[in-house]
Amino acid sequence: MSIKAIYPGTFDPVTNGHADLIVRASRLFGEVVIGVASSPSKKPRFSLEQRVDMIKQITQDLTNVSVVGFNGLLVDFAKQHHAQVLIRGLRAVSDFEYEFQLANMNRRLSPDLESVFLTPAEGNSFISSTLVKEVALHHGDVSQFVHPIVRIALEKLS
Repeated sequence: MSIKAIYPGTFDPVTNGHADLIVRASRLFGEVVIGVASSPSKKPRFSLEQRVDMIKQITQDLTNVSVVGFNGLLVDFAKQHHAQVLIRGLRAVSDFEYEFQLANMNRRLSPDLESVFLTPAEGNSFISSTLVKEVALHHGDVSQFVHPIVRIALEKLS
């Protein structure tokens, strides 16, 4: 049985931690859809199209990974794509409580949709999009936290 998974997020911007989870998910599941949420309430620095494009470029060698932008409820997006699994990343214990609440809400809204938690490699465990944007905003070197494509895009924003 080939399992289709969705890895959702705002990815503003996509980090090496995200990329690490995408690669690992591609090894675990037959198909992985990266669901890039528009998330206007988070006021992303990059447009939805820019975020989708960056992830497509970074994942172009992963044949079982696709990237799609979406609006609305994640469970509706998962149903549209016939996904059985939601992938969520846990960097630290502090992420667990929020992710646990989300998993339970998603399960209530869509009982057949399972949440699977993956942890990033140790070297990526502290990286967040928020921290990367903050370092970039102050002209710090983010090259060890993001793909070169993302670094260049961040430099253009400054």
